[in-house]
Amino acid sequence: MKKIFSLIFVFLLVFHMTACGKNIVEETGTETIWESDTNESGPELMVVPDNEDREPVAEEENIVRAEFDLETKTVILNSGYEMPINGLGTYSLHGDECITSVKSALSGGVRLIDTASAYGNEEEVGQAIREAISEGIIQREDVFVTTKIYPGSEMKNPAQSIQACIDRLDIGYVDLMLLHHPDPNDVEAYKVMEQFVEEGKIRSIGLSNWYVEELTEFLPQVDTVPALVQNEIHPYYQENDVIPFIQDLGIVVQGWYPLGGRGHTGELLGDPVISEIAGAHGVSSAQVILRWNLQKGVVVIPGSSNPDHIKENSELYHFSLTEDEMVQINALDRGEKHDWY
Repeated sequence: MKKIFSLIFVFLLVFHMTACGKNIVEETGTETIWESDTNESGPELMVVPDNEDREPVAEEENIVRAEFDLETKTVILNSGYEMPINGLGTYSLHGDECITSVKSALSGGVRLIDTASAYGNEEEVGQAIREAISEGIIQREDVFVTTKIYPGSEMKNPAQSIQACIDRLDIGYVDLMLLHHPDPNDVEAYKVMEQFVEEGKIRSIGLSNWYVEELTEFLPQVDTVPALVQNEIHPYYQENDVIPFIQDLGIVVQGWYPLGGRGHTGELLGDPVISEIAGAHGVSSAQVILRWNLQKGVVVIPGSSNPDHIKENSELYHFSLTEDEMVQINALDRGEKHDWY
């Protein structure tokens, strides 16, 4: 069956690609996580042509890779919205620490905040954003917020679960909603997310922890091509076959555990190759790794509760890695996955 899906995948995909939104205002935001601690731009109007009244023609289907704009530090999703390419991840941030960290990030110019139902901190993330708005640090349209629903009971009851995320955040709309992992009910849950997009409660939708085989089976079953796929990506686990596959579908790739993940960050930051490159540029090993991701077209979402690390992890645009340095880091790939999914 998987081979059959693979054969018809390309043909079916062109008939299922639709944008997540039509008349769209873009937001921005970034997520940066310093795993050893815890684990921008203004709105711009874009109009996506409404072609609902006529059948799509295969020859007209023109899938374009999303290109990072290192000047604005953003990328345009296939839904038409603008998303920051670096930000703050909030995994394992809770309570006052979470609120303080998110507000620190927003105060320092970070505009992408990543959370999830499974993190148990959507309420704190929402509170931090509301406080930042009330204090004049940001306006709602300045920040791009991502959340996710989890497999199991949440995907069995997707409408209820999605609305619960929206209610916990309490910031109006959600910029990007993801399915956190594949699940027997993932197609139905995704279709419910599509309905929430139609209602204006969610602006873009996507997937987390989907790879080539999963995407090949999943995409022909839905109407909206994901705006983003989020997977584990770092120098020891590079996904060099998966990243271009996703990007060639016009889908943005985002990497979690960009600094190696819990229990592995120290080893990765101390890698001699990365340390030498960092010394040559006068930057930290973390900055080298995050910049390497950006130059591969991967959005980075490292996380930290340390204001200095949050700031450092967002300062990625005053240097660039040479082609030789990129090759050196690419050679570090071990196929070493640091989490089960």
